Amino acid sequence: MKTIVLTGGGTAGHIMTNIALIPELKKHFKRIVYIGTKNGMEKNLISKIKDVEFIEIEAVKFIRKLTFKNLLIPFKLVCSISRCKKILKKIKPDIIFSKGGFVSVPVCFAGKSLGIKIISHESDYSFGLANKLILKKCNYMFTSFRETCKNNKCIYTGSPIRQEIFSGNKINCLCKFEKKQPTILIFGGSLGSKKINETVFKSIDKLKNYNIIHIVGKNNSKEIKKSNYFQIEFAENIWDYFAMSDYVISRAGANSIFEILALKKPMLLIPLSKEQSRGDQIENANAFKKYGYASVLFEEDLSPNTLTKALDNLAINKDKYIMNMENKSSVSSNKLILDKIIELANLNSK
Repeated sequence: MKTIVLTGGGTAGHIMTNIALIPELKKHFKRIVYIGTKNGMEKNLISKIKDVEFIEIEAVKFIRKLTFKNLLIPFKLVCSISRCKKILKKIKPDIIFSKGGFVSVPVCFAGKSLGIKIISHESDYSFGLANKLILKKCNYMFTSFRETCKNNKCIYTGSPIRQEIFSGNKINCLCKFEKKQPTILIFGGSLGSKKINETVFKSIDKLKNYNIIHIVGKNNSKEIKKSNYFQIEFAENIWDYFAMSDYVISRAGANSIFEILALKKPMLLIPLSKEQSRGDQIENANAFKKYGYASVLFEEDLSPNTLTKALDNLAINKDKYIMNMENKSSVSSNKLILDKIIELANLNSK
């Protein structure tokens, strides 16, 4: 019985790539097991998917500041690797597919020690810490950006896309607007964004020529009564809101921006600052700007005036952005990744 282990977590982006692949993986693997953390997003998201087993482990997260907690990482990592070895010996998978994030490190280290084939995927323009470590252990490292391929293990595949996003229907949206005018979808990632939210709240009057769909994130709601403004904490059916929108304002997480690219929606990206991240979203946003797919507004420059101006410029140049996105290669990233997984799994068959 062919078995695949999936792993990855920490942010929705690490998990959504796996979710995008699961429907096709089910056609080739009789058993799919997801190894993730108890308290991460992955348990909540994966538990909703039929015929995918979820196994919890303790994982070590590196804290990007001076703290005594980091001194415990080597000990905790050894314990976590040992736990993963026991799990993998019992499962006996044909292959491991990792999406990065701190939870994937002990799984891949344990898999390597047991001789299991490993493929990982890096969504961002530059390697995250987890994938830097996993690169030494994996057979292949897939990348979303061509420029990230700088190692003989690397294969440029692009980013897997959930097929649901192509089935959006604006009829399913909860919002109804009085005026027929361009619609903006605004969201700040899986947890929302305080800075983006506050700026949008102050900008609604300036954006009177647009209808606004604002996904604010859990517990970030604010009562605002405007005929051109609709607010929701979270949208499980975000593809329906994509279908209703003419423009998208988003963070620059790789998973989100590649989905927006696939839908060919002109986008304004507001990446997380280096104060809140390792700078990966800034690199992603700058790459999309260079390719001509997106306009970029840095968080430190964000204000009601700059937001309004940036959006107006996006509207003026929308045809240029759409043309650049349409000229992108139409090769299916999902198929490229699945074909390689299946090939490597067959090499590991008994």
